[in-house]
Amino acid sequence: MPTQDPISAGLARAPYLIVDGALATELQTRGHDLSGDLWSARLLRDDPAAIRDVHAAYFSAGADIAITASYQATVEGFMRLGLDAASAEALIQRSVTLAQEARDAHWATHTSDERPYPLVAASVGPYGAYLADGSEYRGDYGLDRAALADFHRPRLATLLETQPDLLAIETLPSLDEALALAELVAERPGTQAWITFSARDGQHISDGTPIAECARALRDHPGICAIGINCTSLEHIESLIGEIRAQCNLPIIVYPNSGEHYDAETKRWLAGCASAQAPSNLAEGAPRWLAAGATVIGGCCRTGPDDIATLAQHRRDGK
Repeated sequence: MPTQDPISAGLARAPYLIVDGALATELQTRGHDLSGDLWSARLLRDDPAAIRDVHAAYFSAGADIAITASYQATVEGFMRLGLDAASAEALIQRSVTLAQEARDAHWATHTSDERPYPLVAASVGPYGAYLADGSEYRGDYGLDRAALADFHRPRLATLLETQPDLLAIETLPSLDEALALAELVAERPGTQAWITFSARDGQHISDGTPIAECARALRDHPGICAIGINCTSLEHIESLIGEIRAQCNLPIIVYPNSGEHYDAETKRWLAGCASAQAPSNLAEGAPRWLAAGATVIGGCCRTGPDDIATLAQHRRDGK
């Protein structure tokens, strides 16, 4: 793992960085059934080329950072499918190597690009993603910080063996889980990670904790190179950025959903109900988020390569 903060290194070469868009919903758009508890992680076993192809599409669209297919990938989850622990660990590591292969193949033909060398961020989803019961948007697991650390520690070690550029600790619903993971990052000097939360409104993360409190708690943790928001409605992003910026000087990363709302009980996407003043898509929101203080932007669920291509074009145009 690099000891240099890769986000700040990228920002030294570009006014802002672009994260890729959704992986799972893009795979669904391409015809893959992801209805099981493992979601896109199932394809690490059944169709790894499909995952590599999506990463390649995002790099071609202009993404500077790919997030791997490990969000919902755990040894425990794979063992429920009948795999042994060693096979499960190999699949988790495959999530990183697939993104690295797509990145390296793209860069081999785009070395004249002025944008930064693309990064691979190994996704670490919350404990609730393993449960697959919607609690990843509530955080009501009933586990203390030590138990959460015990759950996450083996997966972090497995992912880091493949030498991703950094960890994408994402969609966290609670500060306790974020602190547990931040402590695991600190246990491994040289590891770099961002932490992003899901949010219920413009001031609070999913479990009701103020995002300002999260920013204060995490801003001085070793190895935490960016803080932000993902998997959240477009209408809340600008306010959340302001709340973070008032407490923290780290780079702020935001990659919201397309504007639709996910119903965890029915596992369906529903039409959004944002205010008339809210941005309707990433391209409309990006200038406002950058002005508010974000320096890394991208998309989460229901965004795709076209959205990322638009962001990349806007950056080329100096917007």
